[in-house]
Amino acid sequence: MDFAPGTGPVRHHDTGAWLARFAGRMLVACRTCGGRAVVVPRPGLPAPKYFSELLFQPRRLACGGCGTVADWSPQVRGAGLVGAVLGGSEDPFFRRPLWLQTRCVGHILWAYNEEHVDELSAYVGAQLRERGGAQPTMSMVARLPSWMKRADHRSDVLAGLETLRALAERSSPADRSDAAHERGDRSRAGRSMYFRGGPY
Repeated sequence: MDFAPGTGPVRHHDTGAWLARFAGRMLVACRTCGGRAVVVPRPGLPAPKYFSELLFQPRRLACGGCGTVADWSPQVRGAGLVGAVLGGSEDPFFRRPLWLQTRCVGHILWAYNEEHVDELSAYVGAQLRERGGAQPTMSMVARLPSWMKRADHRSDVLAGLETLRALAERSSPADRSDAAHERGDRSRAGRSMYFRGGPY
């Protein structure tokens, strides 16, 4: 077991954060030029009170390379809004391939942004993993696929995450990962709903 200098084994404490925590900013492949674009809440909106509200906020896709801009708004169904569902290697708003993708131990390793990569690296690199939070089974790390959690995959997954970290610094179409293409592995078919009383 590896140890941090003077502190014993490297630990990761799961705070119970959901995947939605990382949904505020997503790096994606531009539909026009293939370079790096960003998906963010539409400018001028108030900051969300809860991370889950990010799934219902109107979004804007903007590419600094070619100038492409697109907007997304949640569907209205009765008294509620139909929000996005997270998961899979496409952003849930515009269905564009995530920019941060790479092949890893026979799977696709992906992340929404640099903060997401940092959290995954902290978890994968830890020798002691402690659960926490009010609903630990709902947390992002608790729902990671088993291949990412295996000790014998640790070095490969960490190397893959370093690849994603490097990709986050690049933006031209030529920098696009060969893994960052449509593959139809979208999140489950269900949709989240938001009513006046809050999200359900």
